[in-house]
Amino acid sequence: MLSRRLLRVKVMQMVYAFHKNGGQSVQEVEKELYHSISKSFELYHWLLLLLIDIKDYAANRIENARNKKMPSDEDLHPNTRFIDNVVIAQLADNNELNSYIEATGLSWANQPEFVRELFEVVTKSDLYKAYMEDESQSYDSQKKFVVKLVEKVIGQYEPLYQQFEEQSIYWNDESEFVVSMVIKTLKEFEKLNGSDQPLQKEFKDQEDKTFVSLLFRKSLLNGKSYTELISKFSEHWDLDRVAFMDIVLMHIALSEVLEFPLIPVRVTLNEYIEIAKHYSTPKSSVFINGMLDKIINHLTDEGKIKKIEA
Repeated sequence: MLSRRLLRVKVMQMVYAFHKNGGQSVQEVEKELYHSISKSFELYHWLLLLLIDIKDYAANRIENARNKKMPSDEDLHPNTRFIDNVVIAQLADNNELNSYIEATGLSWANQPEFVRELFEVVTKSDLYKAYMEDESQSYDSQKKFVVKLVEKVIGQYEPLYQQFEEQSIYWNDESEFVVSMVIKTLKEFEKLNGSDQPLQKEFKDQEDKTFVSLLFRKSLLNGKSYTELISKFSEHWDLDRVAFMDIVLMHIALSEVLEFPLIPVRVTLNEYIEIAKHYSTPKSSVFINGMLDKIINHLTDEGKIKKIEA
């Protein structure tokens, strides 16, 4: 499933867009929010498919070498440990992945050169070389290799992120989140699950879907009162000089603190402070932390924040 962190980022992007672009209704922007989430889910499947395409490219190279007019001994007796990897084979047979591909037509067919370049990067890595010489080849060792391949090689390949940006405007900011989802998925693979191995869901459950909608709507509905609170406690800060992204993040954080009694205040604060580090100014996380501390203490004293212990 998409992590709560990524869902918060999606809400932030759409609240920001609603205020900055104008001309769209809440319903229209909310529809765009869910479309953006579905595009992240698409990227998740596209990354899983990339592993299979790299393996297929390797298999085709081996087959073409065997079919040379005068193949060498190495051509006729290649090392097939990579193309025989049972975890990648299990992924290729996965029912959920294949159903998604069939429904969407998702494919790397239009990027053959990129697949080739990434294959070359993979084969030059120390990780790959060590794996190809490893004779143990248990299921766990093969799974460990695939996980590390995504984490240490594919996920570190900078042109991959450029490729994402070229394919969709929705994939500019969340690629690293989605790579972590793929790694988590592969770590959860079990041999006995075969083609029925569960993949991540778009939403963990209805609660996550409700979280997105309520967080988005309440941030917009109560934006004026949140701005008044921010202004009240900003002291010497001129709000016109505060980064608008900081105000948006504080609106959403306050919505979460007030509307979700099961989410601890500290969890909410930590989440938006971390998001600010990536999406706002260098000093934003410190400013947001200080401001939210004051406002939340004030709201707690007034009895407006009620948390339920899990």
